Amino acid sequence: MSHVTTEPSPGRGEARTSGRRAGLSIQSALLIMLLLVSLLSSVVVGLIGYVNGSDSLRDAAFDRLVGVRDSRAREVAELFSRIKNTVLVQSRSSETIDATKAFTDGFDALGTAELTPDDTAAIRDYFAGPFSERLGAATGTDVDPTSFLPSSPAQSYLQLHYTLPYEDFDVAIANDDAGDGSAWSAANAAYNDQFRRMTQLFDFEDILLIDLHGNVVYTAYKGVDLGTNLLTGPYAFSNLASAYTKVLSTNILDTVEFTDFGEYPPSLGVPAAWAVSPIGSGGQAVGALAVEMPIDSINAAMTGDLSWSAKGLGETGETYLVGDDHLMRSTSRMLVEHPKDYRNKVVATGTKPELADRIISSGSTLLAQPIDTEAVDHALNSETGTIIGTNYLGDESLAAYTPVQIDNLDWVMVAEISTEEAFAPVREFTRNLVLSSTALIILVALLSLLLAQIIVRPLRRLKVAAGRIAAGEEGVQVDAGRSDELADVGTAFNDMSRSLQVKAALLDEQVAENERLLLTLMPPAVAKRYRDGDQNIVQDHKDVTVLYADIVGFDEYSRGLASDTALKQLNDILRSFDEAADLHGVERVRNNRSGYLASCGLNVPRVDNARRTVDLAVEFQRILERFGAQFGASLNLRAGIDTGTVTSGLVGESHMVYDLWGDAVSLAFRVQGETAEAGILLTQRVLDKLPGSQDVAMTGVVQTSNGEQRVWRLNPATNHG
Repeated sequence: MSHVTTEPSPGRGEARTSGRRAGLSIQSALLIMLLLVSLLSSVVVGLIGYVNGSDSLRDAAFDRLVGVRDSRAREVAELFSRIKNTVLVQSRSSETIDATKAFTDGFDALGTAELTPDDTAAIRDYFAGPFSERLGAATGTDVDPTSFLPSSPAQSYLQLHYTLPYEDFDVAIANDDAGDGSAWSAANAAYNDQFRRMTQLFDFEDILLIDLHGNVVYTAYKGVDLGTNLLTGPYAFSNLASAYTKVLSTNILDTVEFTDFGEYPPSLGVPAAWAVSPIGSGGQAVGALAVEMPIDSINAAMTGDLSWSAKGLGETGETYLVGDDHLMRSTSRMLVEHPKDYRNKVVATGTKPELADRIISSGSTLLAQPIDTEAVDHALNSETGTIIGTNYLGDESLAAYTPVQIDNLDWVMVAEISTEEAFAPVREFTRNLVLSSTALIILVALLSLLLAQIIVRPLRRLKVAAGRIAAGEEGVQVDAGRSDELADVGTAFNDMSRSLQVKAALLDEQVAENERLLLTLMPPAVAKRYRDGDQNIVQDHKDVTVLYADIVGFDEYSRGLASDTALKQLNDILRSFDEAADLHGVERVRNNRSGYLASCGLNVPRVDNARRTVDLAVEFQRILERFGAQFGASLNLRAGIDTGTVTSGLVGESHMVYDLWGDAVSLAFRVQGETAEAGILLTQRVLDKLPGSQDVAMTGVVQTSNGEQRVWRLNPATNHG
């Protein structure tokens, strides 16, 4: 072994001394380590301060948002509770009961009202003109006016006198008497002011009185639903009709049925939600009171009367309601404050441009803006919590979500604010901490750098030598200097280098032996994948012929032999089998004393895999005949052959085995195992793939998952080669 050093020999002008050269001691190195510890301490303290400070600021941001969410949720719940109590009180009041009776009697009296042809034409023109135009513009759809035409004389009469004359709902609600002298107008003159005040006081969108037959005998705003029948008219499938039917079927007066928002044409494109309660006393209902939910009040509760910033939501925060259909039930802040930016953002996140334009035109996202976010999904699963994710505008936001506890409504509430705004204090704190820590680190690093240059020189020589060893060079030696500590390190390094050289030679021998053993257990391609770290090696193969064979007569013959002699003779037979398999292009899968499994077409596809396998089986029989003659024994082959789809792979973890399985393997094993006689048994699938006619005899049928397979016995004397 050559002796290699990393330092040049001393020149002629250099004086050699017997003493050790002065160097930096371990004690000096410890002083430097103290400096490094100081630096590390500064970093650790800074990191701890950063983690604690940023976590506290983040928690504060979440807490503020959760507080806003819970506050808005309480406001919405209280709003619905007030509406429920108001509806219950009004539905049981004597004035509402008397009004319902009066409007019902007046409506019934108009059942025989007669309209002139001009009146009928005016009604038809109204629905074909102003009503259809306004509804079509609001919904963006074509409207069939005939589906909304009045269907009874009373409905036609009321709409002629109270609906057609007014284009503005606020003007219509102010009209107490059309001056036509009808009983219905008398009832309207007596009670309209009561319901008008109730509508204005609670910001209801409308108030309806419905008789026991489903007729809308009164509406505060006198829309096209005045006089309609909720059971047979054009709104029979509306949420209002469903709620009306439900409350009257309960026979309980003190009940209120809330509905979700839904399409309601009389509102001219504005979604409507209802609170419906039976009207009556003493257990006797005379009708139903339907209140159209106040959209402005809901929005006011959710937006804090459009004072988002003043209510703790900053410049980007908002709260909104979402239904189980993932559509908004309140208004969007960005729509209110920045309509153009709103359109650009929602279109970029997938909202159709025409829908965005219609939302901007109506000024409302109610039942229009889709919300498909993680926060909404969690809340709809009855979860309450916080999350950082992408909101419906495509911005990363901090969101607090919760289900809303309102009767019959699957609504959820989300309070969110952009992460950029919510975590602004965190970023400011982080910036200041980074600047101060950086200044301290630079100062400490400059001091450490000066001292580090002194201690690392001898260590660099060790590094270079170690690098040469890592590159594959053997016998590397190093002179590490003459200080006590580094001299010991250098001596230990040189000993290690010599030891590595010896161990490398032994390792090469062991690797070669391992490779040889590995190739005896599995094919080269599988062995390569295993060496590359593949732990789940499995592969499906089509059109593979499988041979499963055992030696008949060897057990009887070997009983009179010594164990080592019997094993040697068996190994000689199996070695001959392996050599024959290689010659025929057939791959051995595994072999043991109980059987020999081989396949053709597995790793190397072969068109004639069936012929090769059958020829191999015939060759196995010849081998056994030769060995039988040599041993003085009667040795025969019992083999089953099938062809089809198989799977190969490594089975097991601590003791891996290369194995083959599948229908073809199972069937070959069954064919071989279901007879005690020697012979070569082929399935019909193998026989079909053999060229020309074969000298075979049918021995039976086996049942498989794909049906019956006939089994044939091959005459071993047949030449397939």
